Amino acid sequence: MPCPVCAKHRGAGPLVSPVVWADELVVVSHRPGDFPGYLFVETRRHVAHLDGLTEAEALAVARAVWVGARALRAELDPESVHSAVAGRGLARAHFHQHLFVRHRGTPAEAGWMAVDWAGAPREDVTGLCGRLSAHFGR
Repeated sequence: MPCPVCAKHRGAGPLVSPVVWADELVVVSHRPGDFPGYLFVETRRHVAHLDGLTEAEALAVARAVWVGARALRAELDPESVHSAVAGRGLARAHFHQHLFVRHRGTPAEAGWMAVDWAGAPREDVTGLCGRLSAHFGR
């Protein structure tokens, strides 16, 4: 069975989403849908866990998360930007780190990873991805 994350990186399959930035080691993409501010930083190489990354991959992931967080803050002015490494390598052995915002006005009772609540902001994330992408070239 072909790897769905590799297919995503090639622009095919059910996981395809707007790409913010990519290099030879990592791909930064936005979560599908219209909730602005939820990114995935994924390795290109099949490696399931943080401790399996090469030093170059670890540095590339760290830089992409750092730039992505700064870009999200600059473009969306959220209450906060969060990051999480979760899972058990179920994404077909592609290490990935979640990077997402908590928008101002999010109800206090909404969980820290909540993206869908009454009144949550919505927008075409393609335009947002273009704006976020510009931060990676700085």
